[in-house]
Amino acid sequence: MRSLKTRPFMDASILGRDRILQPTVMSRSRQNNIRGPTSALTEFLRESGITPTTIARRAAQQQPQQDEQAQAGPSTETQTNDAGPSSSRPSRTASRNRRASGYGSDNLDEDDGEPEPEQDGDDEKAEELEESPAPAKKRKLTKAAEAKLKAQEKKKKGKGKKGSDDEDYEDDDPYTSLSKSMWSSGSSKPPVGSFENCARCEKQFTVTKYTMAANPPPGWLCHVCAKASGQDPFKKPAAPRKRKAPGDKREVIHFVENRLPSLVNMCIKIVTQYIDDVESLGDIGALNVEAIAKAMAKNRSLTPENARLFYNTTNTKLIFYDATNLTSSALESLVYMNPNLTSLRLDFCGQLDDKSFKLFITSLPALQRIELLGPFLVRSPSWKAFARAHPNLEGFLINQSPRFDLECMHALVTYCRGLKALRLREIGKMSDAFLEEIGDLGPEALTYLDLSCPSESCSDTAMITLMSEVGGSLTHLDVSKHDLLTDSFLSEGLQHCTKLESLGIAHLLDLTDKGVADFFRSWQNPALVELDASRNPELKGDALEAIMKHSGLRLEKLNINGWENVEENGLRDIGRKGKELVKLDVGFCRNVDDFVVKAWLEGEDVKGVKKGGCRNLKELKVWGCNRVTAQCPKKHGLTLYGVESHVIRR
Repeated sequence: MRSLKTRPFMDASILGRDRILQPTVMSRSRQNNIRGPTSALTEFLRESGITPTTIARRAAQQQPQQDEQAQAGPSTETQTNDAGPSSSRPSRTASRNRRASGYGSDNLDEDDGEPEPEQDGDDEKAEELEESPAPAKKRKLTKAAEAKLKAQEKKKKGKGKKGSDDEDYEDDDPYTSLSKSMWSSGSSKPPVGSFENCARCEKQFTVTKYTMAANPPPGWLCHVCAKASGQDPFKKPAAPRKRKAPGDKREVIHFVENRLPSLVNMCIKIVTQYIDDVESLGDIGALNVEAIAKAMAKNRSLTPENARLFYNTTNTKLIFYDATNLTSSALESLVYMNPNLTSLRLDFCGQLDDKSFKLFITSLPALQRIELLGPFLVRSPSWKAFARAHPNLEGFLINQSPRFDLECMHALVTYCRGLKALRLREIGKMSDAFLEEIGDLGPEALTYLDLSCPSESCSDTAMITLMSEVGGSLTHLDVSKHDLLTDSFLSEGLQHCTKLESLGIAHLLDLTDKGVADFFRSWQNPALVELDASRNPELKGDALEAIMKHSGLRLEKLNINGWENVEENGLRDIGRKGKELVKLDVGFCRNVDDFVVKAWLEGEDVKGVKKGGCRNLKELKVWGCNRVTAQCPKKHGLTLYGVESHVIRR
């Protein structure tokens, strides 16, 4: 007798015996993709490639033969009569139980998790035959079950051919997919060099590493039968596609005119690239030296070693746009090698401390203007000593200095009476008392004043008082993010400013559309060159119309980002009067569309004649304007930022 592992088929009684070992709640577990404990016999059959699906197919093929045998001999009738009605009751009971539980082992070709299809006339007849006294054999597959099986096979083949790239990464559900052993002969591959009988032609052949499993299993195919089945045993398996490394899923593209770089720009790029190999910059001019410094700031390539290329005892002006890598000792070297500086600008000078700043106090006597971004480590005594040591200081501009307090402000106003430019941006200890000290400088002192972005806003009253004291001489004023300021500051404070060219009133949430409109209609100040009124959501068309009527013919930079409710007519007014505009930011102005942009760039058609238009516009930002599409007009020399359709998602 052949062993169980090598038997090509298994009696249905074995399957029935295995079925008895399975609990009746199997259907619910299978529907939930949960595979519970199985008997040793079930596991052995699965490893041997014997599954309910293969047995059902075999039963369907052998059914005609069994019917013929049943008609040939009278023993069938005898067995049926001997069985009597008692033998039919368990069959009917088991069948009903299987239907009630949702699992019927006779319907092996149907999905476990799907309900049985409605039975037609043929199915009802088959059910009657099953309930009547009949020989103990499997029920024949219905036409609906066979059609469903064929449809599922075609669907699987279609998925294999038409699957998208993303499906390459998807694995079959390990609970609902067929056993892998079913397609790999169910048992481990015999060792190379051993002899096996071909499952198809039954000829003996030698097993090699190219030997393929029979489909359907069990058994193995010789090379001739493997090729005849349409499979290439020598074909290398396709390498699994690797998933791309996670990265930014989108790439923003702007309309930027690509111009050929000039010879000077190419030289600056090469010098910046090999800055560590350059021994001296030579006499290349102050503008080119500044351009190299800007290029180096892009990748933070300025170091204590190559910073010496910019040093010279004859320097009167020095600008470093990114001094992140300059240590305290490197900043000391800067002072020693540039003793005659009158203007010094250091951005991102976070390593400037009291020790190195002490040399700024003692070794730069001619210094008249200092601009520092991020001097976090300089303490109050050093600031006061610096003010005492530089009575001729004209420009004091600092950003982000948490240790600059009221005493420092008092010392600065006391000793530096000729101060003309003052910037105290993002100063943590800013208060109304600071404004009182600044007011002591007098009405004709300051021309540049920046008090923006404080930790706590100054009051309307203190700011109005300050404007009445120093506003008459100001040409630049920025009070952005003083969120306690209201329309009263405009009507009572800014009315003292009659020489302003640049104004920053961004993020003043209490400003109203009517208040801003009334102020600009009555303001006795020449037209502004720059205006930043962004992030004021209450401002609308009336305010914009008044601004353009007051300053439109001279404005070069206008920022109304965040004016969500401004009307289309007010936006078109920018193109009618803003002829000198160079930079325009209308981000999150929801009524900006392609036609408004066209009116800005080309002017409006009035009786066949183009009138207006921002002829000098070089930069346009439309972030958040979702009505601007890729078809919006463009012109030579314009850089357009923020068009949503230019965002490419990978």
